[in-house]
Amino acid sequence: MFKRSHQSRRSHRSARNSVDQSAAAMEMSRMPGDSITTPPHRDMDEKPRHEHTLPHMNLQYHRHPKTKGIKHAGESGRSWIHPWHFTRICFRSSCTLSMMVNVLWPVVPAAIAVHFALPEHHTLIFTLAYIAMVPAANLIGFAGQELARKLNPVFGVLLETTLGSIVELILLITLIVKHHQHQNDPTNNAEITITVIRAAILGSILANLLLCLGLCFISGGIMHEEQVFHEAISEVGSNLLLVAGFALVVPVAFVASLPGTNARTLSDLGTLEDPNAEHLVTSISRAAAVMLLVAFLIYTFFQTTSHHSVYKDLIEADEQRDKDRDKDLAKAKLTLSECVLALVIAITIVSMMAVFLVLEIEPIVHENGVPDAFMGLILVPLVEKAAEHLTAVDEAWDNQANLALTHVLGSCIQTALLNTPLVIIVGWGLGTDMDLNFRPFEAIVLILAIIVVGNFLRDGKSNYLEGALCVITYVVIAVAAYYTPNPNSSEGIGASGEGTATGEAGAAETSPAAEVATHAAKLLIRSVIH
Repeated sequence: MFKRSHQSRRSHRSARNSVDQSAAAMEMSRMPGDSITTPPHRDMDEKPRHEHTLPHMNLQYHRHPKTKGIKHAGESGRSWIHPWHFTRICFRSSCTLSMMVNVLWPVVPAAIAVHFALPEHHTLIFTLAYIAMVPAANLIGFAGQELARKLNPVFGVLLETTLGSIVELILLITLIVKHHQHQNDPTNNAEITITVIRAAILGSILANLLLCLGLCFISGGIMHEEQVFHEAISEVGSNLLLVAGFALVVPVAFVASLPGTNARTLSDLGTLEDPNAEHLVTSISRAAAVMLLVAFLIYTFFQTTSHHSVYKDLIEADEQRDKDRDKDLAKAKLTLSECVLALVIAITIVSMMAVFLVLEIEPIVHENGVPDAFMGLILVPLVEKAAEHLTAVDEAWDNQANLALTHVLGSCIQTALLNTPLVIIVGWGLGTDMDLNFRPFEAIVLILAIIVVGNFLRDGKSNYLEGALCVITYVVIAVAAYYTPNPNSSEGIGASGEGTATGEAGAAETSPAAEVATHAAKLLIRSVIH
């Protein structure tokens, strides 16, 4: 009996030794960055039984306790607000390029001082306010990125894109409010403000579609021969933009089809034979705005609810593909309170700079001869989209093609389906006849840009050549916008006296603008079919 008991103890001891050896072998074979899998029989939130049990996280960046409701990727290990940490983290920002932009922060107080001390120096005020908006917009983008890391991946990206578009929304609403306040002032040319608003709407889409996407393709193509993105992002995004582009140019096609309209007087509704033409175009624009809002709500439901898992898997896969992931996870982060504080500070500064910019647009157009088309299509959108451009280019550089494309197309979609309808509805509420009667040049350029980018996205791959072509296309549009004369200019096409005479003489002829709009519509339809 003693012998049997001794053999039993020896067998238990050898079995225990074999288990320990197997565990040691598994530990030796594990790579330094691998995560530890929690046994299925134990709840993940349950504390480890032994003091030396490793946590269910990568030890390289597991430094802080888990906060309920906060993703580990956004965990800061602190609470509330710490001024020194807040300043240091915000200055370092998300990447080297973004940190370099923070050098421009001293321009902010300079712009405020010059605005109040030297109100007659319009060019200087405009320049300083324009530059000051860049670091403020960059702070909005960084704080939005920090906040997005603490949330669900899909909702976080959607929130980050929305916060990136808030600069554009502030500028557009400031412009429409300024137009409403001065539309009855005989000393103020309110039509310039409306023209800039219309151009800025399309300019924001063009800046993202051509400039930002082109820079993303170039930065990703430098590091990788070819980048691949998922059709759930490219196809859905390009199709939404086609529908949005169609809705935005419908008022233009409607005006072009009215009798008495030609290419020179298309933007001047006073030359149309129908006295109710302006009211009709405004009504069509408001109906289109409501429908675009409905489309945005459906798209948001599609992305966050019905197809949430598809987007979540794509975003998480891209996050794992980030070559700087361990470095990003290990660096200091803002707390939730600090994210909110950064957003409040940045939005306040952006709003202030937007007011300064809007007040100086008319003097810049009149005194310096800057075309309002160039102001709206190029200058205003560039400062609106600064933060989004930096974020998307950095993601493409880190081989996160799906995330970069999500930010680029998501920003375009929000401009077309959310910000534009909101501007129309705000003008409607203020009693201002804000409509979507874009110039033929702007409408045609938008449709062609959507078609070009849609063809680039069709194969699901990108390289630096396609990026260079997008940027070149944007530069060509910028040059054309710079030489576009103002509608009320006495020196160029569209002069009021000559335009009216030409409109009367050509009333009985076929409208060239109608023909151009028809060709643009055919291109759009062919793109959708193919």
